[in-house]
Amino acid sequence: MSHLLPLSRVARLVGESRSALQRMIKQGEIATFDGKVDMEELLRVFPDIQWEDDGEYKRVEEIKRKAFGKRIMERVLPDKEVLAERLFELGKEFASAKSLLLYHDQVFGWLGSKLDDFSDCGEDAAQKVADLKKWLRQTLSELPSEAERSQALLAQESVMRVMSAQVTVRPSGHEFFVEGNDTVLEAALKAGIPLNYGCSNGNCGDCKVRLLSGQVKKVHPHDYTLKETEKANGTFLMCSYTAITDLEIEASVAGAADIPHQEIQAKVKWVEPINEQMMALHLTTPRSQRLRFLAGQYLTLEAGGASGEYYVASCPCDDRQLTLHIRRNNRPFARKVFDDLRKEDTVGVSGPAGNFVFNLDSRAPVIFVAWEDAFAPLKSLIQHAMSLEISENMYLYWIADQTGHYRDNLCRSWADAYDNFFYAPLSAREDVEINVSRILANYADLSEYEIYVAGPAMLLEALKKEACARGLPASRWHAELIV
Repeated sequence: MSHLLPLSRVARLVGESRSALQRMIKQGEIATFDGKVDMEELLRVFPDIQWEDDGEYKRVEEIKRKAFGKRIMERVLPDKEVLAERLFELGKEFASAKSLLLYHDQVFGWLGSKLDDFSDCGEDAAQKVADLKKWLRQTLSELPSEAERSQALLAQESVMRVMSAQVTVRPSGHEFFVEGNDTVLEAALKAGIPLNYGCSNGNCGDCKVRLLSGQVKKVHPHDYTLKETEKANGTFLMCSYTAITDLEIEASVAGAADIPHQEIQAKVKWVEPINEQMMALHLTTPRSQRLRFLAGQYLTLEAGGASGEYYVASCPCDDRQLTLHIRRNNRPFARKVFDDLRKEDTVGVSGPAGNFVFNLDSRAPVIFVAWEDAFAPLKSLIQHAMSLEISENMYLYWIADQTGHYRDNLCRSWADAYDNFFYAPLSAREDVEINVSRILANYADLSEYEIYVAGPAMLLEALKKEACARGLPASRWHAELIV
């Protein structure tokens, strides 16, 4: 009987990214069935994986080792009631498997009795029956060559299923894990998947979705009242429920037009000097007012009567933390940041705005091009793509002069950490045409790529002209004009 594993869980088991596994599937190196990988196929493709050394076991052993670490237990393990229900569900599966094995054992006994009936058909038939029974006993008593690795894999997957539950969103196909005491909504947002929600505390009903398969448990009360028809078809509020088993839910993924305008009073966490020209402004939103935005969008900030528009440089998956890159100039808000904005000061945040957002349906390799401090929205897009693991390969070209490549170490760390990420700093002192030529030097055919570029008109025009000449489809060109 086949044991099929979801691709996201396979990625965790073998220590590969989903995009790398998808590339192997595309190239025919891994066979799948309905988007899942059979256990035997996994053992075939990854013969050298030592399952007992992998992540989830290490996490459990760390918890055991730090017996005093109650806070670690609370952060890593689910609530005790959720944990008990997950163990119960897993126990039912093992009980079913054991019952099936007992039944197979009975069938084998019946088969022996039936074969004995052929003993009266002559000496030759009796010998053949005896040989067949001997072969069956010997075959069933021998463990297959992959038995130990299969047992380790099953044990590892079982630990994973107790520690976390996987959620698949239909029809988009996005996947994420619910870990610890997170609700389904909290887990989706941490994964960077922009599902619709409103108040996030059970009052508005904007986060209601339909459960297609799996089991959920209510962990937070809610005042919103579901209709009887909604309850009947499996509707639940993501902000009030967690996952007991792996889930499939029917939910829409929000686009730029779906994000409502918000006004929030945030607190300054840190004003970080990067270099003489750049500051990083780190803000924290209230617990009850997490800001909804998409990577690549911008906000209006206000403090002490000074205001300005700035792109978010952080990922939507960063919970209540917002980061914005502020360039030194004569604009009122920039002067405020450089001169006298301090920790714990209040900054008014309104927005978001802008349509320079990621195409979540694409699995194509992506080229990112940033000009000076327009690196901010590109950083947000890149981190979002990394959190979702949806891009096959990512290439970043950062053209800078006055601001410098002020997050150069971060970009280089990405290139070191991710096999599918490539980074090249370029100089804005060079002619635009020279930089465009250097960016596209290795891409004779761009028909399978997506390009995201933020910069001045001269860069956008030159790059688009050359990219389209190399086959880039118009729908895969994403540009943000920076003036």
